[in-house]
Amino acid sequence: MKFKLIACEILFREINFVVSNSPHEVDVEFLTKGFHDLGKEEMSSRLSKVINDIDESEYDAVLLGYGLCNGGVTSLFVREVQLVIPRVHDCISLFLGDRQRYLDYFTANSGVYFLTTGWIERGGELTQAMPDSIAQKLGLNFSKEELTKKYGTKNAEYLYDKLNMMRHYSKLTFIETGVEPDNSFEIFAKNYAKEKNLKYEKLKGNLSLLQKLVNGDWNDKEFLIIKPNQKIAFAYDDNILTSVELCK
Repeated sequence: MKFKLIACEILFREINFVVSNSPHEVDVEFLTKGFHDLGKEEMSSRLSKVINDIDESEYDAVLLGYGLCNGGVTSLFVREVQLVIPRVHDCISLFLGDRQRYLDYFTANSGVYFLTTGWIERGGELTQAMPDSIAQKLGLNFSKEELTKKYGTKNAEYLYDKLNMMRHYSKLTFIETGVEPDNSFEIFAKNYAKEKNLKYEKLKGNLSLLQKLVNGDWNDKEFLIIKPNQKIAFAYDDNILTSVELCK
């Protein structure tokens, strides 16, 4: 079989690894992590454009290397083939291999900030400074110097403290997925935790969910399969994502 996989660049190393072990032919297209920072409607619009440009006649299915991602995948559809997406909230479940494992860990570790190879190489801080991103419009990416120039010293001190998103975290967890060429990523994570005065932990990742995605091993519990004339929608239950019929 032949698949087209559209994935966030945060998963770059992990996706390339599982594709190399897939029995199928998989064409991969990576999109900027910055899409997440544009808001639900704009992210969905840009993903739709990418999907609409696919020549579906060449593929047996279109795969999405995304989760719900703040609703950015809702309303997506294809015209002639299946559209397949993991039933997860975001990429952390993809790195851990199971959405329940993510939920259990997150519940037991409030205030945790995750790092992986992709987040270190391509994630920047929590956001990327795309010109039309929500973070850029609100000034979340501004340095203290930029805030001072724009709002004055006193206001800048207040804003910088309030906009510093890292202050909400108490722990940094590095997810080691097995694609790391050496210990340089872990060293970076440890140093970053120390710099931000965060507790540090390493957690072993699991790429089984991504492997199932590219292997065509799609069970209903872990994957949503969208058929032609359907689109992705919120599921207000443990399924996370569901399908609805397109308006005719």
